[in-house]
Amino acid sequence: MSMKLAILGLLLERDMHPYEMMLVMKDRAIDQITKLQMGSLYYAVDQLAKNGQIAQVEIIRSSDRPDKTIYRITDSGKTLFEQLLLQLFKKNDTLYHPMYLALAFSRHIDPDKIAKLLEERIRETEHQVNLAYQVYEEHIPIVPRAALHLMYGKYEHSLTELNWLKRLYADVRAHKLGDIGKPLELKE
Repeated sequence: MSMKLAILGLLLERDMHPYEMMLVMKDRAIDQITKLQMGSLYYAVDQLAKNGQIAQVEIIRSSDRPDKTIYRITDSGKTLFEQLLLQLFKKNDTLYHPMYLALAFSRHIDPDKIAKLLEERIRETEHQVNLAYQVYEEHIPIVPRAALHLMYGKYEHSLTELNWLKRLYADVRAHKLGDIGKPLELKE
């Protein structure tokens, strides 16, 4: 569903071939905000074309490269796009962070082993924070406000994750994971 929405959304902007769609998704970091399998892009394009939601408008032939098929969204595709988009606005999935279950039982192992993993995780998250902000700043002059909201939202989520990891790391280093009856030291 997400891949089809992304394809249809891009084709609302302009006619494109699938490889160009992939480049735009990567440029806008769309592949960083949702689970898009880039390998399924061509399959989704084929399905949308088969169902009449997109149509070929041109085939660019070249002797030294594969043919490029340019697609345009159809009225049926615009209807599907709206349905898919509104479904996502309604969707309210519970967040299951991969570390939540591990945290529930983490007091039972050596905190130094956890600390070492958290150090790496913090470095990766710092990189994500910086990258998310860079993507936002670079796209200010070229994308609509809705896209800026998603880009800045990615930055804010990454920043929140980073702050949470740092607070957790401090407790791990202080060997506090097993403490009971003491609130977290939260910065306001």
